[in-house]
Amino acid sequence: MSTESDLTTALRAGLADFELTPEDQALVDGHLVHGGEEDQDGPLPVLAIIGRPNVGKSTLVNRILRRREAVVEDVPGVTRDRVAYAAEWSGRRFTIVDTGGWVLDATGIHLRVAEQAEVAVELADAVLFVVDATVGATDDDEAVVRMLRRAGKPVLLVANKVDDERTEADAMTLWNLGLGQPHPVSALHGRGSGDLLDAILEVLPETSAVAEAYPRSGPRRVALIGRPNVGKSSLLNKLAGTDRVVVDAVAGTTRDPVDELIELGGQTWRFVDTAGIRRRVHQSRGADFYASLRTQTALEKAEVAIVLIDVSEPISEQDIRVVQQVIDAGRALVIAYNKWDLLDEERRYYLEKEIERELVQVTWAPRANISARTGRHTDKLVAALETALGSWDQRVPTARLNAFLGEVVAAQPHPVRGGKQPRILFATQAGTRPPRFVIFASGFLEAGYRRFLERKLREQFGFDGTPIEISVRVREKRRR
Repeated sequence: MSTESDLTTALRAGLADFELTPEDQALVDGHLVHGGEEDQDGPLPVLAIIGRPNVGKSTLVNRILRRREAVVEDVPGVTRDRVAYAAEWSGRRFTIVDTGGWVLDATGIHLRVAEQAEVAVELADAVLFVVDATVGATDDDEAVVRMLRRAGKPVLLVANKVDDERTEADAMTLWNLGLGQPHPVSALHGRGSGDLLDAILEVLPETSAVAEAYPRSGPRRVALIGRPNVGKSSLLNKLAGTDRVVVDAVAGTTRDPVDELIELGGQTWRFVDTAGIRRRVHQSRGADFYASLRTQTALEKAEVAIVLIDVSEPISEQDIRVVQQVIDAGRALVIAYNKWDLLDEERRYYLEKEIERELVQVTWAPRANISARTGRHTDKLVAALETALGSWDQRVPTARLNAFLGEVVAAQPHPVRGGKQPRILFATQAGTRPPRFVIFASGFLEAGYRRFLERKLREQFGFDGTPIEISVRVREKRRR
C-alpha cells in the first residue's frame, strides 16, 4: 500500500508541470484530501434545508444533487415530509434533508409539516435557510430566524431566485435578518451554487454529531422498465402478492408510474412499475408522450432498473433502446428475461445467439431468467439487484487506481498517432452512482482505448451491473 501511495504522490507532483485549471486542481486535491482515498469514517454530516413554502427548497436540493430527485411544482406545499438524499461535493459526502414549508401559526396538515421541519433542524449538523430574494424577508421568515436561534445550529442564509446581477441588490437587504452574509443563488439556473457548496463544506463537520439520524439503509428504488407488454405489471403483482396494477393483454395499460413497497429476500424494496417505452420520446404523441416522460422521470428517481425482455419474441431495437436509456441515465442495470417458462430448446438456442449479438455492449449486466406469471426464479432478482447496487456505489482508492492503470499502460500503451503517444498522467474517481473516473493525459485518448481501459477496470474491480463513465482531460506542459 505504501508503494501505491508513493506512486500517487509522485504522479500528483508530476502534474505541477502541466497547465491545470482551478477545477482540475480542486478535483485532484479534493479527492486526495477529503476522503477520496477511503470512505469517510463515521456517520455522514447532515444538512437540513428549511424555509417558507415555494421559495425553491426542492429546486435547490436538485441543484446540489445535480439530478432531478426532489419533486418540484410551481405550487406551494408539494414537499410535506422530511426527505433525505445522499449528496457529494469535492469528494466529501453528506446527507441533505428537504423539508416542507415552515409557516407561522400553521394549523392542520400545515402544522404537522412545520413540526417536521423543526425536527429536521434538531437532527441536523447545519442548516440552509432559503429566502425568496424577490419577495424579501416576511413575518414567517422572521419567525424561522427565532426558531433557528433557539436551535443553536450553524446557519447559512440563502437568497434564492437571484437570476442576474440586477437582483443581487435584493439579496443584500437580507443582511437585516441578522444571520450574516446572504448567499445569492439561482437554484433554477445554477448561478452561485458552486460558491454555496464550498460554504456548506466549511460549516459541515467531518462526521455527524447527530449520529445516524438518516441511515442510508432505506428501501432501494427499483424501476421496472421495458417495451409495452413484456410483463412489467405482472411481475409487480407477483412480487407484491396482490393485483396492485391493472394487467391486460392490450399493450400500454400502464400510463403512470406505480410505486409499491415489496418484501423480497428479507428486505424491503421500493418498486416502480412504468409505462412501456414504445419509441423515442420526441416521436411519441398525446398520452404516450406524457407516459414516456413520466417513465423517464421514474428512471431518474430510481437507483437501479430491471429491464424486462420478452424471450418469446426476438430481441428488438426497442429492447436495445430501453437498455441504452438506463445507461444514459447512469442507473444500475439488471436484465430480466421474462416468460422463460414458455421456451423450447430451439428458441433457447437462438435466444442465446441473439443476446450474444444484440447485447454485446452490456455483458456486465447481471441476468435473471424468470417467469412473471408463475413467479419462477423471481427470487434470483435479489442477488442481481444487490450486485448491481454494490457496484453502483463502489469507490476505488486513488492509489490503487493509479497503480493499476500504470500496469495496464505499461503492458499495452496507447498507439502512436501522428508521431506522438498520449501519456496518462494521473487518474481519480470523481464520484459514484455511477462510478465516474477522470483521467488526466498529455494527449487525446481514442474511443477504442477508452473502451479498453473500461474493460480492464471491470476485470480488475468488478463493477458488475453499473455503467462506468470515463472522461479524459488533455493537459499541456507549462511553457518555461
